Amino acid sequence: MRTLRRALSSARSLLLRTMAGVFSMCAGVSGVYGPHSLFTLPSVPGAEPERCNDVLVCPPRTGAQRPQHVVYFPGDVQNYRDTMADHSENFRWKCWSLEDISAILSERFPASYIWIIKPSRMHLHKFSCYDNFVSSNMFGAPKHSAELGAFRHLYSLLVNAFTMAQNVLLSESNKYIIARDYSHPMYPTNGHHPEEGGVSCFSKDPAVHLGVPSVKGSLAFTVIGFSKGCVVLNQLLHEMQEAKKDKEIGSFLANIESMYWLDGGHSGGSNTWVTCPNILKVFAHTGIAVHTHVTPYQVHDSMRSWIGEEHGKFTELLKGYNVTVDDQLHFAYETPSLDNHFRVHEVF
Repeated sequence: MRTLRRALSSARSLLLRTMAGVFSMCAGVSGVYGPHSLFTLPSVPGAEPERCNDVLVCPPRTGAQRPQHVVYFPGDVQNYRDTMADHSENFRWKCWSLEDISAILSERFPASYIWIIKPSRMHLHKFSCYDNFVSSNMFGAPKHSAELGAFRHLYSLLVNAFTMAQNVLLSESNKYIIARDYSHPMYPTNGHHPEEGGVSCFSKDPAVHLGVPSVKGSLAFTVIGFSKGCVVLNQLLHEMQEAKKDKEIGSFLANIESMYWLDGGHSGGSNTWVTCPNILKVFAHTGIAVHTHVTPYQVHDSMRSWIGEEHGKFTELLKGYNVTVDDQLHFAYETPSLDNHFRVHEVF
């Protein structure tokens, strides 16, 4: 009976994720974020077909002259709302579920498509692990390298997700989650030339014009990492020197206009923030706008003092390279807490 209830709950969850009108039940987040539609694209392949991530997409509320896209990487604990509600510990944070975050981001960036990249693995149903983007240990602590892996995966993941989402948005049957069928040519598995498969990222319907990630100026990306999700942003920084040498990836990089680090942290004993001068100098030359929003939960933790020290060095080095850093400490006079750690979503 318990198994049946779980199965019914999972089925209900899949349907609800695609229904218009997502409700936020979290204190401090106002009422209904809608009407807006939220679609789940299951197991979207990246540069390698076996490397997949679930992607949630929320269309923009308002129009824009050029397609705008927000790509968000969640932190530990964050999962589908029903999954969090059923967990013995994580239920306390269900108001920061992937669905709820999509609503918050849609309100914050109304002219943008919202793309939430679910980590490929969650150790103990709690620790987010971005193995497809950066080499990670059991708990998701990263081991960064200059190898061009995260950029290739993200680029291919978005190209494939764009094609899949466009077909969903154009379909009259978009009430339901799409079926996984990568044998169909409209779902490319290598991130290259989606128009050859039948449907280009350039839609004939201007209402769902997404742009093409590898065409400079055809769209704009904002990349956001929260907590553990910041490891992906850090890995992208490690790869930027190599990314500039690749024609396709270089054009994709040129379309990234801003990056947000929201209270970054992970279980490793260092490298929470990038502090290598050479890496940050390359980053500074991209012209990408830098935003850091932190709370005492991370940067004032005496047991993890390196986080605050690294954050300070990150911002100071970038400013030394003439980068204007939007650096903000929130809830400075409140007791450090997980609540305020999550609440950074409301104030950034």
